[in-house]
Amino acid sequence: MPLTKISGGVVHTVPTDLRDALIASPKALAIWESLTPLSRNEWICWVTFVKREETRKEHVKRTVSELLEGMRRPCCWIGCIHRTDKKISPSVRAILKRT
Repeated sequence: MPLTKISGGVVHTVPTDLRDALIASPKALAIWESLTPLSRNEWICWVTFVKREETRKEHVKRTVSELLEGMRRPCCWIGCIHRTDKKISPSVRAILKRT
């Protein structure tokens, strides 16, 4: 199978499990490629930030289904804390302190 180039985010690259799920759904992959790098970054961070493998698998599955439903970014996500081009907001910093 030839390697398919899939665009990443501004900080994160596409992990293998998400890459495989996107390749398995050509329509979701087309939508993925239409997203901005910041939007793709949010999805990748949302998938990789979780601790449990079961949760990660669910996030990969939901990424594909929610892209197909028209969502451009993950719902209710605090945003990528790995970006160095902007400061973490005080409200997000408070949330992170609780975890």
